[in-house]
Amino acid sequence: MSALLVMIVTLFFISSILFVSGILDFTLNSLRDKVDVNISFVNDVQEAEVMNIKQVLEGLPEVERVEYVSAADALTEYIEKNKDKQDLISAISELDENPLGPILNIKAKQPSQYENVKRFLDQNYASGGTSIIYDINYAEKKAAIEKLDQIINAVDRIGAIVAIVFILLSIFITLNTIRLAIYTSREEINVMKLVGAESYYISGPFIITGAIYGLISAVIVLLALLPITYFLGGNIKAIFFDFSLFAYYMSNVFWFTFMIIGAGIAIGVLSSLIAVYRYIRKS
Repeated sequence: MSALLVMIVTLFFISSILFVSGILDFTLNSLRDKVDVNISFVNDVQEAEVMNIKQVLEGLPEVERVEYVSAADALTEYIEKNKDKQDLISAISELDENPLGPILNIKAKQPSQYENVKRFLDQNYASGGTSIIYDINYAEKKAAIEKLDQIINAVDRIGAIVAIVFILLSIFITLNTIRLAIYTSREEINVMKLVGAESYYISGPFIITGAIYGLISAVIVLLALLPITYFLGGNIKAIFFDFSLFAYYMSNVFWFTFMIIGAGIAIGVLSSLIAVYRYIRKS
């Protein structure tokens, strides 16, 4: 029973890592999705010229998507954004024509790739002079983009380290539990050794036992995660950009089943192998 409880706790640790990884990925993707670079065009530019640049940008390997915002929509967004600044709104309303040109919102695949996109634009559609591009706001967002890129890289490294630590800790705990089970069966093991039994014959029952512990523990954990994720989902959703813990679990239930059962059996078998062979060598 003690071995089973330890395996259950161990697999809960592993499942928590999987959930934390999912939450972090979702959060970082949500943050990444809020970062973009805008190209503002002069107000007398032809739509065909803008759409031509849009098509070229969509062909770049760094670019995930490009959104076109017409001059009229750009003006509407500007008024909505500055609705509390009556002096700006009054100045805009007094003009005979829309002073704003169309905009292209660029979404790169990775934050670190915005600089390459900006370099491409500078080389091919340089701002100033007779260029149809009025402004590229990369400089304004550069600090935020670089910070987000650093966070993503740091989270990836920390996640890998934490996963390794938890797995090693799980093996260590399970190993000691299996060693206790072996110690209680030491008389049977000694008898088998005296009659000339091979190591694999002696270790076989303990390895199977470890695998069974892992399988049973995995099933218990997978079933327990259903109510746990359901009741914790509301709190998680309020913190992490509407991330649904229960929906994430249900949509990845086959992956979780494979990972938890695989980890349970692997840890049980590996721990049993190490414990048995260490005991046989010492005895």
